[in-house]
Amino acid sequence: MAGVETNLYHLTIDQAAGLIQRRELSPVELTQAFLSRIEDTDDKLHSYIKVVPELALADARMAEAEIIRGGYKGAMHGIPFALKDLYDTAGITTTAGSKVDIDRVPTEDATTTARLKAAGGILLGKLAMHEFALGGPDFTTPFAPARNPWNLDHITGGSSSGSGSAVAAGQAMGALGSCTGGSIRGPASLCGIVGLKATYGRVSRAGVVTLSWSQDHCGPLTWTVEDSAHMLQAIAGYDPKDPTTSTAPVPDYSLALKEDIRGMTIGVPRHFFFASHPNVNPEVLAIVEKELEVLQELGANLQEVTIPSLEYVRAANSVIMLSEAYAYHEPNLKSRPQDFGEMVRARFRIGGLFSASDYVQAQRCRKLVIRECAEVFKRVDLLVTPTMTQPAAAFEGYDASSTVRGPSFTAPFNLTGLPAISVPCGFTAAGLPVGMQFAGKPFDEPGVLRAAYTYQQHARWFERRPPI
Repeated sequence: MAGVETNLYHLTIDQAAGLIQRRELSPVELTQAFLSRIEDTDDKLHSYIKVVPELALADARMAEAEIIRGGYKGAMHGIPFALKDLYDTAGITTTAGSKVDIDRVPTEDATTTARLKAAGGILLGKLAMHEFALGGPDFTTPFAPARNPWNLDHITGGSSSGSGSAVAAGQAMGALGSCTGGSIRGPASLCGIVGLKATYGRVSRAGVVTLSWSQDHCGPLTWTVEDSAHMLQAIAGYDPKDPTTSTAPVPDYSLALKEDIRGMTIGVPRHFFFASHPNVNPEVLAIVEKELEVLQELGANLQEVTIPSLEYVRAANSVIMLSEAYAYHEPNLKSRPQDFGEMVRARFRIGGLFSASDYVQAQRCRKLVIRECAEVFKRVDLLVTPTMTQPAAAFEGYDASSTVRGPSFTAPFNLTGLPAISVPCGFTAAGLPVGMQFAGKPFDEPGVLRAAYTYQQHARWFERRPPI
């Protein structure tokens, strides 16, 4: 296969897939470019907990041989990817970022891991994360926190911290993160990439370390919208190992990649997402507000909508999440509390203080928000909001408790299980990325992808790369 004259680690999945299919790019050459990039940059970024170069190159050679024989499998064939370190990988440690699981070696892959491999993907390694998908950035855990490629003094957001930094820095073509209150879309927004959380039940969670059974989602972080569509295509679908997965057919997500939102009605819940609040950065709101005008210029009809119970979402999401997390971690919290980092240990223990009544009331609030969203979606096709309340904070002076004192712009779509995507929409005066979020009706990933893709192709923020 002929080489390609570019920084291979700056290719998108979509670009590389075309080159690989036409035999103009070798999966081995591509994989080696990413392994070299990791070696050159990860001492600064700390995106990876474990890199598996020998396995990656062996898989790349196998992918190349398959393609030469005419066995091309699709867009993920020969594509280097990485996994948040709570996805089980047979024979490779899966630590969930904690000393508690630091020596755990699964005997089989998570369903998502297996599906990406079956699609021909090349596993580069396991990525840094906030401990057990909740506590971080925490310097009392065994692994250094990942750093933001746009400014190494700043955080990446979490809990899929390494997934955000690795994709943004060109250390992986795509990564899987997990999302319980915003842990895919948050790092995507703060690292200037795309993060997609599909509808609850669209992607299997079998073999993925649990945080909150009823709110956990799995999904991709990538450089572009089309790359997220390709990764979702590989992992979506029913799984008998996960009884919450849907049996609904999986559509061809590539068909949604059309530049056309003319006539689409997009709701703006301005009363919640654009309201002045001490914990909401006005520069972020101003950037997203400006980009709403772009959506109108592209032909969308913006309609202001009201979802009254959004003000209760943060509390309901937290009560459900921490209660379910405590139930999962209770044995280890009692028998080996010293092996948890300080931050996650304190947060999990809070979950043990909630009553059955607290949990039930939070679930009642959840049902109310779901009903209100369903009513709004009778009038609009999508919702659009800022993804995060703030740009990436600096490590110095960072107060992790600040994330729970204000509203969450991502948690509403974990609580309701609705599909949502974050796409870059600009930068602050300090050069930090800002994301815009589209959310849709249950299983309307195609509509969400179409809107995000249309905006992306017009705004073209993907053409700007971090300085690292």
